[in-house]
Amino acid sequence: MSGYDEGKRGLRRGLLDARSELPPGEIRAAGAVLARRALALPELVGAGTVAAYVSVGREPSTHALLDQLHAAGVRVLLPVLLPDNDLDWAAYGGAESLVRAGRGLLEPAGPRLGPQAVTGAGAVLLPGLAVDRRGMRLGRGGGSYDRVLERLEKAGVRPARVVLLYDAEVLAEVPAEAHDRPVDVAVTPGGVHRFAS
Repeated sequence: MSGYDEGKRGLRRGLLDARSELPPGEIRAAGAVLARRALALPELVGAGTVAAYVSVGREPSTHALLDQLHAAGVRVLLPVLLPDNDLDWAAYGGAESLVRAGRGLLEPAGPRLGPQAVTGAGAVLLPGLAVDRRGMRLGRGGGSYDRVLERLEKAGVRPARVVLLYDAEVLAEVPAEAHDRPVDVAVTPGGVHRFAS
């Protein structure tokens, strides 16, 4: 393993360790603030379809945001993890429509729409562990969302790319490779961070 890979792995480990120290009450409170901030983004307000995800564990909570988007009539697509780590998509029908899936994930129980369904979204919420001043996102390393971003690029579409994080996860720099694509906006409990495209 190269020093670059080891550095990236160490940074991920440190960020996950910091998340593990967050009290449940702080996670819930952050989720409520994140939902309010995200729903004020013009990128989400103007999107008829938003591709999002269901947070699990100590991730910044998306539950309130998903429910509020759904209640506002926004079509919300949620990922369904495929065996090769690619993502299929299905429509969110409310919290009661979610079922337990592998790796501790929650997925919508409805019909699968295919990996290309994400290309119809006006905004894409991406999970992440950190973002830097250039908008480069550090994910968990599975590559699922790298494939999503590549699929969007190949389709010639440019939905707003938004990542939800805790305040301490906006860093000066995260390791990035040539294939990595920046996000447009990071939303944290403390504010909204915009990045030049």
